Amino acid sequence: MSSDEAENGGPSMASILDTITTIARENLDYEGTVTSDKRLVEDLALDSLQLLSLAVAVEDHYRICLDEDDEAHIDTVGDLVALIEAKIAALDQA
Repeated sequence: MSSDEAENGGPSMASILDTITTIARENLDYEGTVTSDKRLVEDLALDSLQLLSLAVAVEDHYRICLDEDDEAHIDTVGDLVALIEAKIAALDQA
C-alpha cells in the first residue's frame, strides 16, 4: 500500500488534502497554506462562485457527486476531506 492510499484502498487524508490544495492554487488563485482546520469561507475567503468551482473540481477529480445536503455541512477543509473519504468509501462498497 502506498502512502497515497488509505487502508481501504482509497486516497489517504494527506493525498486528498494535497489535491484540495492544488485545486485551490490552480483554480481559485489561493496562495496561502491549506490545512484541515481552515474554514472555506472565513479563512480561505471563498465566495459562492469559488465554492461551486471547488465542488465541481473535487467531483471531477474523484468522480463523486456532492449534493446540497452534503455541501451544507462543509465548513472546513477537514470537513471536505472527510466527506470525500466517505463518498469514495461508499463507491467502493457499491
